[in-house]
Amino acid sequence: MRIAYITQSYPPMISGAAIVARNIAENMAARGHSVLVMAASDRGESYRSINGNLMVLRMRSCHNPNRVGGRVALFPRGTFMQGLRNFHPDVIHTHDVLQLGVLSLLYKRTHDLPVLLTAHALPNFALRYLPASLSHCEHVIEDCLWKYARWVLRKFDAVTTPTQTTSATIFKMTEIQPYSISNGVDLESFKPTRLRPQEETGIRNRLGLPQKVPLILHVGRLDIDKGVDRVIMAAATSMSRTNAHLLLVGDGCQKPALQALCRTLRIEERCHFPGYIMKEQGLPEVYRLAHLFVTASEIETQGIVLLEAAASGLPIVALRATSIPEIVHDGVNGCLAEPGDTSAMSEAITALLLHPGKARSMGEAGRQLAMSHDIGNMLDRYELLYTDLARQHTAQRNQEKSRTPRMWKHVRDWIKL
Repeated sequence: MRIAYITQSYPPMISGAAIVARNIAENMAARGHSVLVMAASDRGESYRSINGNLMVLRMRSCHNPNRVGGRVALFPRGTFMQGLRNFHPDVIHTHDVLQLGVLSLLYKRTHDLPVLLTAHALPNFALRYLPASLSHCEHVIEDCLWKYARWVLRKFDAVTTPTQTTSATIFKMTEIQPYSISNGVDLESFKPTRLRPQEETGIRNRLGLPQKVPLILHVGRLDIDKGVDRVIMAAATSMSRTNAHLLLVGDGCQKPALQALCRTLRIEERCHFPGYIMKEQGLPEVYRLAHLFVTASEIETQGIVLLEAAASGLPIVALRATSIPEIVHDGVNGCLAEPGDTSAMSEAITALLLHPGKARSMGEAGRQLAMSHDIGNMLDRYELLYTDLARQHTAQRNQEKSRTPRMWKHVRDWIKL
C-alpha cells in the first residue's frame, strides 16, 4: 500500500504529533509499505530525503514563535499537491486539522481516495496560548474552534484519537464518533530493566547529576501548556524533605522562566535542564535512571511520555484531567491530584520517595498496563483501517460506475417521451 502521512512538525522538530507521525511512518515503511511524509522543513527551504521505503518531503517553512526549533509550512499548496501527485497514494493520513488537513481534503476532491485524520489536540490546547488581553473571550473562541471542528471533521473518511476520553469529548461536541487507537509505545526500548552500575555512572556524569541520589523525572516541552512550573513547585517541597534531584528533560519557550523559578526557590543546584534527549540519544536509559515520573499537564489527549514512563516501570504523579486517568490509575500505577493542587502532588512525590517498596509495586503495575499499548498493536489497527477505507472507497467507486449507464438510459428514455 502507498501511504502518505501529512504533519506540520516532524523530527528533528519536537511535538507529540511529530513523534507519533514518525513512529507510524517508519514502522509502516519497515513493514513493506511505500511511505511518503510531507512536513514543514526544519531548515526553512524545501528538500527531500529517502531511506528505503520512506521518503520525507520537507516544505518551505517559517519560524513558529510558540516552539523552540519549531517551524510551520509557508503557503505550501503547490509543493504539497505536486508531491502527492508524484507519489500517487492509496490513502492519506493527516495529523494536522488546519492548513495541511484542508489541503489533504482538497487533494481528495480531485483524486478520489480516502483521507483520515488523527486529532492530537482539542480546542482547550489553543486557549493556553491566548494573550491576556483576550482571556475574557475564551468561551467565544473555544466555541468558534468547536464549530470549525464540526465542519471539517465531517469531511474526513475517518477520524482517530489516542484515547476513549478524547473520542468521547469529540463525539459530544461534534456528533462524530472517532476510532480510539493508542499512540503506542516501544516496549523493547522502554523497559524497567535496571542499568548496570557502570552505565548509570556514565549517564549521571554526562547529564551532570550526582551519583546515588533519587531522581524525580519530567519529560516534555517546557512550554506554558505543560504546567512545568507546578512540577517544580511540587518537587521543591519534596526535595526539602529528601535528597532527591529534579531532572527536566526537554526544551521550550518557558525554560528561562523555569530556571528563574528554581533560583527563587533556591533549588537551582538540584534542578537539571539537559535539553531535548531523543530516543536515539538515550531517552529510554534516562527513564530507567529515574525513581518516579511527574507531570502537571492538563491538556493531554493521551501523553506519550506517560506511556514511556509506565513502560519503564516508573510510578507516575499526575493530575486528574482530560485523558490522563486512562494511563495513570490512582493508587495502582501512580497518584492523581486535582488540577492546581501542588500540595497533593508534593505529598505523593514525597511518599513515593520515602517508600521505595510502594513505588516499585506501582511501577510494576504500570508496566503491565503499558503492555496493552504495544506499538505493534497500534500499527496493526492502522493497517486494518487503511485497508478497510481503501476497500470501501473502491466498492463505492464501482457502485457509482455501475449506476451511471442506467442513469443515462433513464435520461434517454425521458427524452424520447
